[in-house]
Amino acid sequence: MSAPVITNIEDLRDLAKRRVPRMFYDYADSGSWTESTYRANEADFQRIRLRQRVAVDIEKRSLATKMIGVDVAMPVALAPIGMLGMQHADGEILAARAAEAFGVPFTLSTMSICSIEDVAANTTKPFWFQLYVMRDRDFIGRLIDRAKAANCGALVLTLDLQILGQRHKDIKNGLSAPPKPTLANILNLMTKPGWGLGMLGTKRRAFGNIVGHVKGVEDMSSLGVWTAGQFDPRLSWADIEWIKKRWGGKLVLKGILDAEDAQLAVDSGADAIVVSNHGGRQLDGVSSTAAALPRIAEAIGGQIPILADGGVRSGLDVVRMLALGADFVLLGRAWAYALAAAGGAGVSHVLKLIDAEMRVAMALTGHVAVSEIGADTLDRK
Repeated sequence: MSAPVITNIEDLRDLAKRRVPRMFYDYADSGSWTESTYRANEADFQRIRLRQRVAVDIEKRSLATKMIGVDVAMPVALAPIGMLGMQHADGEILAARAAEAFGVPFTLSTMSICSIEDVAANTTKPFWFQLYVMRDRDFIGRLIDRAKAANCGALVLTLDLQILGQRHKDIKNGLSAPPKPTLANILNLMTKPGWGLGMLGTKRRAFGNIVGHVKGVEDMSSLGVWTAGQFDPRLSWADIEWIKKRWGGKLVLKGILDAEDAQLAVDSGADAIVVSNHGGRQLDGVSSTAAALPRIAEAIGGQIPILADGGVRSGLDVVRMLALGADFVLLGRAWAYALAAAGGAGVSHVLKLIDAEMRVAMALTGHVAVSEIGADTLDRK
């Protein structure tokens, strides 16, 4: 049988669904409650029209730019996603290597399977680390110190997960890492032999940043008890100062969806913000990123760089996000599907797809540099 021809993100999503156990596919491909915001993130892009321009010399197009002080091959980074090592064995390591080879930043989640140290030992350039703030501030302080020791290039502090949004599929599937040996899980795993063989060949099957680094958390059962009460509802703007001081490097605040919060982020001393609704996984019924982005960009007026994520499924969507006011774009589910479908090669392929699609979109909108993409790129008629 010939290998499938992969021309877009949807092809990778279909492959991921076939290869990965149901609970982990559903973990990536779901939103909270009715999933209305999850769907709106993609759907709202389809209503955004671009201005087609002709007879412009576009031969020397370039996607290269500088992202928060670092040269990148295109204005795209890989967003933090939890449990990627359950989509594919050693998933975070494979994705970090693919991002490094292509020349874009990779962001490791606090809730990753491969640890900070694992990823650092298997890459040669700085990656970013995403931080969730837990009640155990001693652990958080040590986690920040570990990111510093690993020479992470930026700390991405997620602000919109003080409590977990309810994701019906995760509850119904009994989501856990590794999967609990229930009859339903065993039957499902029997249909995913490639995934299972990969997992048998790795020692990384638990949350590597947590297990063994928290007193009393030495296995999955104790981890579950610990994490259930750890996301900290007390997190406030007052905490940003001590985190920034402890970290001492570039700080990116993720989860901004309101113009007033965007200005508070600027005032806090952040180096950049991420306009994001957590992929529709937290508060259902809020604006899509595409809808919220223009008013936030207008409110903070270029004071600090704006990254954005949510619903990006093509290079065309990246161009749309830049035209709406983002300086850079984070890929989320797009690369999660790719990793699940084909490991590191899948992540490399999705980056090439995004690159190629951006180049076509830039050519037909008359741009030779990403800095030229802006409000005039949109067809407002």
